Amino acid sequence: MTRHEDVPVGIDPSVPSVARMYDYYLGGKDNFASDREAAEQFIRVMPGIREMARDNRAFLSRVVELLARQGVRQFLDIGSGLPTRDNVHQVAHRVAPESRVVYVDNDPIVLTHGRALLEDNPFTSVVQADMREPEELLAHPQIEGVIDFTRPVAVLMISMLHFIPDDALVTRIMSAIRERLVPGGHLVVTHAFAGEVSAEVHEAGQKVYRSTSAGALTSRGPEQLTELMSGMGMDLLEPGVVPVEAWRPEYDEDVTVDFTRPGILGVVGRL
Repeated sequence: MTRHEDVPVGIDPSVPSVARMYDYYLGGKDNFASDREAAEQFIRVMPGIREMARDNRAFLSRVVELLARQGVRQFLDIGSGLPTRDNVHQVAHRVAPESRVVYVDNDPIVLTHGRALLEDNPFTSVVQADMREPEELLAHPQIEGVIDFTRPVAVLMISMLHFIPDDALVTRIMSAIRERLVPGGHLVVTHAFAGEVSAEVHEAGQKVYRSTSAGALTSRGPEQLTELMSGMGMDLLEPGVVPVEAWRPEYDEDVTVDFTRPGILGVVGRL
């Protein structure tokens, strides 16, 4: 994106967006100069971030396909980001075309692109809401009009909770979701993890994300994520909390789990 006259109302193209930076990491074109500049700054700090983003996306596809094959027919993707290849509805519909998918985001550009992509899809919709207000989000009429919370739902929070530094708010968000799930429901989370990077590298990465619309990037480790999920009374699907590339990799690849390295952790909880 280059022409500011194409910018939706409420968007300041001079402020980097984490959704558009993620799009840039994945090789997308739906980003502004400010997003590219911030993303390149972070790439210099964390050279493997492009691969991490691709691994994160591949994890999402594997999980959605697995859950669809196990009979889940409703997916709520909170903080969906900009459309790319193998979006949730595309993966789910390859298994079960009747699957219902709702994408949720608070970025007007995400909403514009998502609605254009899905305008002719009766089983998929895009809703504007903010995960920081989980009760209002889950009660949104456009969500409740599509998702039947008396039946199993897979709630996806892919690379979202690390933008909330307040642990109490993270717990509130997850608790609100847990309260709406019935047996057979799932909560899927991926989360940034700093590993054992130096204090200098950690601060350099923080500095980049403090300049974005999110305002923060918080690392949480496997123990914290395990405690959060288990505290909600959820059973963790094997192999539990691991780097996303090690969560049931394709073709049974032998992926070494190394919690000293920075990366993105993934976990799937089931009621």
